[in-house]
Amino acid sequence: MQPCFKPDGTGTRVLVKVQPRASKNQVSGMLGDALKIKLTAPPVDSAANEALLRFIAEVLRCSPSAVRLVRGETSRNKVISIQGFTPSQVALLVFPP
Repeated sequence: MQPCFKPDGTGTRVLVKVQPRASKNQVSGMLGDALKIKLTAPPVDSAANEALLRFIAEVLRCSPSAVRLVRGETSRNKVISIQGFTPSQVALLVFPP
């Protein structure tokens, strides 16, 4: 399992490195101990944060309310919490076999 996925009570915490203003929304692999995600949204007025949470919910096929930002509101390095998923479930959906 990737080191960016950690158990968190009833869910999983994920360490994320965000690259805003990319050409498309995508998971682009690992960068150190963080999951690297490219987003088309600019880092203005929380647009990238909202896009990140929507994108993660879309990738995991879950409700957007199950995904929340824990830390890193104004940083490219973020910690998100995903309720109802184990770290191994998140890893399988983010990096399908």
